Amino acid sequence: MATVNFTPQLERFLTAPPATVAGDTVKTVLSEVFADNRKLEGYVLDEQGRLRKHVAVFVDGKMIEDREDLSDPVGEGSEIFVMQALSGG
Repeated sequence: MATVNFTPQLERFLTAPPATVAGDTVKTVLSEVFADNRKLEGYVLDEQGRLRKHVAVFVDGKMIEDREDLSDPVGEGSEIFVMQALSGG
């Protein structure tokens, strides 16, 4: 099972606790997390199910390549980090 962690900044808007779920791609793992937290899905994915422009996902320390279909592989015991870019000064 993979562990999914979300940037703490999301906690300002909604609950985004770490989750441990099964799946072999980023898409399947995130789908499991979002099944219990639909509001979180809207912050991470756009209406077509793609990563939003200012969201980055890392699997085992490497940024994913497929931002549209989220087909990057996830291994047993992988750590996934979902982060949003911050702006301002």
